[in-house]
Amino acid sequence: MRSTAQTGALFFGIAFLLVSILGFFTDGGMSMNADMETAGRLFGLFPVNVLHNIVHLAFGVWGLAAARNHDASRTFGKIGAVIYGALVLLAFVSPTTFGLIPIGGNDIWLHALLAIGLAVVGFMGGEVREPARA
Repeated sequence: MRSTAQTGALFFGIAFLLVSILGFFTDGGMSMNADMETAGRLFGLFPVNVLHNIVHLAFGVWGLAAARNHDASRTFGKIGAVIYGALVLLAFVSPTTFGLIPIGGNDIWLHALLAIGLAVVGFMGGEVREPARA
């Protein structure tokens, strides 16, 4: 039986993979353009480029792999929350991550929500529940 943390890691893994795939097919999603004004936009809102999509792909694979184990799921949530929280702060300093990945604009609030969701998975993911025995 999956724990809450495992279900959360699975959810985030699938979501990151889907966003990655969609990002690659977005106009500009395969470019290295990190300029906030001219980078491709996923759903017309979120700036993306090929490195941004690769990061989402990596988080998706990590989430799916972590979902196989309760402790790994909690680690995924904790580390992911710290990374996405740091990205929120970094976006105010360098919205292009020093010319590599566009993370400003609407990505700021999205990354903040991701940090909160991942923190829930990591810090409040609950214990492993054993199936009831008859």
